[in-house]
Amino acid sequence: MKVDINTKFIGLLGNPLKQSFAARMQNAAYRAAGLNNIYFYNVVDNDHLGDVVNGIRYMPFAGFAVTKPNKVEVLQYLDELDPLCQKMGASNTVVKTEEGKLIGYNTDGVGFYQSLMEEGGLVAKDHTFLLLGAGGAGRAMCCVLAYEGAKKIYVASRTLASAQNLADDLNANFAPVAEAMTMADYKDVLSKCDCVMNSSGVGMGKSIGQNPMKKEDIDTNALYYDACYNPAKTQFLIDAEEAGAKILNGLGMSLYQGARQIKLWTGIDPDIEVMRQELFDILAGKPEKE
Repeated sequence: MKVDINTKFIGLLGNPLKQSFAARMQNAAYRAAGLNNIYFYNVVDNDHLGDVVNGIRYMPFAGFAVTKPNKVEVLQYLDELDPLCQKMGASNTVVKTEEGKLIGYNTDGVGFYQSLMEEGGLVAKDHTFLLLGAGGAGRAMCCVLAYEGAKKIYVASRTLASAQNLADDLNANFAPVAEAMTMADYKDVLSKCDCVMNSSGVGMGKSIGQNPMKKEDIDTNALYYDACYNPAKTQFLIDAEEAGAKILNGLGMSLYQGARQIKLWTGIDPDIEVMRQELFDILAGKPEKE
């Protein structure tokens, strides 16, 4: 991909990023559309996030994407928030306007729910959900579930305060459906849940091979969903599948939320099938096209 004086940059800010397929997927869409944009990685965590965001204001960026551990932290450095993003309390997408303003959005929820319906065969209405991990991705997932009429959402985190914060926000901003607990207590509600969602990050990066829950606790009547997609099957999903449960990873979430990001940054609707094929090529070990 040629870079020249007119190229618009889009960076992904997070840590770790080695597992991300986003750059190849998005750049394939830009090539197909004939756009002079390039998406690339920026390893950054909370400690230097403000410095990086401020620098982007003065560089030729169309905007940037945000992932762990920065989705909540980034809000303080932005000028405006989309109403849904504000309710969610987390941003994964920031658009830089021609005036230099940074506006926060969240496309995670949209991507997650489209994937849940189309690939998981599950809608929010009248179903009960359990979230493991109360960070930015989990927040977006729960917000869209609450918005779409979920019957109940249990939020489990390592600390009760973290889970309670998310549950309180869901109850106040969407509907009174959420209940908080620590990770030690998830077993108490498993039998009530139609979908168990892992957004804790356990199972990716340095924690590959680990599962935030015990294999023997798996309830095979539920769908097990992991927001991670690299590895394609985390230990969470491997254990659930071996137990006989239906599983789904975050690849579809990444695809659909990425398409929405491109629309926000460029104003065009990207070719979904080009993006999907690029993801399949990555999984098949095929090299990136020039």
